[in-house]
Amino acid sequence: MPNMETYKSDVSRAEELKLLANEAFKAHKYSQAIDLYSQAIEQNSQNAVYWANRSFAHLKLEEYGSAIQDASKAIEVDPRYSKGYYRRGAASLAMGKFKEALKDFQQVKRLCPNDPDATKKLKECEKAVMKLKFAEAISVPESQRRPVADSINYRSIGTGPTSSSVSTEVTVAVLALAVGVAMVIIGTAGAPVVAIIVVVVLGARWWRGIHGGVYTKSRVNDLEVEPQYSGARIDGDVVTLDFVKKMMEDFKNQKTLHQRYAFQIVLQTKDLLQKLPSLVDISVPNGNHFTVCGDVHGQFYDLLNIFELNGLPSEENPYLFNGDFVDRGSFSLEVILTLFAFKCMSPSAIYLARGNHESKSMNRIYGFEGEVQSKLSEKFVELFAEVFCCLPLAHVINGKVFVVHGGLFSVDGVKLSDIRAINRFCEPPEEGLMCELLWSDPQPAPGRGPSKRGVGLSFGGDVTKRFLQDNKLDLVVRSHEVKDEGYEIEHDGKLITVFSAPNYCDQMGNKGAFIRFEAPDLKPNIVTFSAVPHPDVKPMAYANNFLRLFQ
Repeated sequence: MPNMETYKSDVSRAEELKLLANEAFKAHKYSQAIDLYSQAIEQNSQNAVYWANRSFAHLKLEEYGSAIQDASKAIEVDPRYSKGYYRRGAASLAMGKFKEALKDFQQVKRLCPNDPDATKKLKECEKAVMKLKFAEAISVPESQRRPVADSINYRSIGTGPTSSSVSTEVTVAVLALAVGVAMVIIGTAGAPVVAIIVVVVLGARWWRGIHGGVYTKSRVNDLEVEPQYSGARIDGDVVTLDFVKKMMEDFKNQKTLHQRYAFQIVLQTKDLLQKLPSLVDISVPNGNHFTVCGDVHGQFYDLLNIFELNGLPSEENPYLFNGDFVDRGSFSLEVILTLFAFKCMSPSAIYLARGNHESKSMNRIYGFEGEVQSKLSEKFVELFAEVFCCLPLAHVINGKVFVVHGGLFSVDGVKLSDIRAINRFCEPPEEGLMCELLWSDPQPAPGRGPSKRGVGLSFGGDVTKRFLQDNKLDLVVRSHEVKDEGYEIEHDGKLITVFSAPNYCDQMGNKGAFIRFEAPDLKPNIVTFSAVPHPDVKPMAYANNFLRLFQ
């Protein structure tokens, strides 16, 4: 009997903790919710609801690896608990693992055949998988792909068409039609003729795609700067402060930048970035300062607030933006064009590092791809992807402060020279030094552990200490994680996380922060700030349709 009484007491206490965790979740206090669900699980580990609820809280913190683990445990406890499959499918989706997500949503549909929500999500997942298969079928090896940037000459935009102004598709379509007419004349059946014409025209579109597009003198009329255009203009090749100020003011008022100038900014930025090493050394003279910002994630109006608080980038007021400029926030294009324009204006006024969201797979899911397609064109999607591959992976300030988006490594002994030697001109791999620089997170415990995100790893204070000692450094600054106060100091003061997107996704309630370093001592001065109002365009407005179903 005492054992039964103890069991009942544990179950009752677990339910109390679950209710407290639910309240924390509703208040967007997801870390607190995870702690309370964990306590409930300690009292009663055989309740699938606790595991699934903790999985959901991990999802909200973008800890997709942990979400998958908890959802799998819920399924293990109760194989017929549909929310276990639902949560695991959502986490797989968030990681871009559409095929794994499809399996789980198929199981949800089997368990809940009359649930319209399950049916809707399954259909969307099936569409995503079909789209992925189609993309794989028509994909071209990188070795055969001509960079889009090589096909664009922004200086020619507005010069009018030349004698070669007929597009590839039109030319090939006419030829295909001629072939079709000839086949009809000699008696060939009509349906195959239509099929041949369609295939040939699609082939022409594919050929144009792998050869980098046709935004050259042959097709530029649609990009002429119209006389009535009242937005910011670049005079010649030089991006000036006046232009950048005018562009930011236009963006603030939800006006757009003409594509001709957007091309110029992005292409000039690519030229600058591709000349840089994968690890950039920054020199701050004695008596000068330097500012490091974390993730901005498309929150343009909060970026303007940073500049209001700390001044515009200049050679006397330089910045490093530490990755994840885009995605989730619905003003990502305005953010990236502003940062790139400052880079063009004065390369030493602003430094830019790659984050895990400067990648095709993330942009396809979390909104930047859809936003660029909506505000500019498909051509810019490919162009931005090429430029993101040119972004450096890390920076060192005065030989003392190592700044990276994600974190450290799965092995000891990594030297700065190893980072400099990384060939970064590619999409981020799923393992290795480059992956870990972009994805890893610190952990309180010593040693190393699995990543709560499902990519990279978690590393302890002893790992940080050895890396700093091996490379004669004093401090690691990284971003990549939402922090309630906008920052967090860990690993005995040897590691600082800085995050610059306050009230992340309009729901986290966190502050933003940036760090000012003063030379020569480079003591970090952390400044925090709150979110500012923005136009009524919700975060994730341009995200993958399927992902928005889970927001």
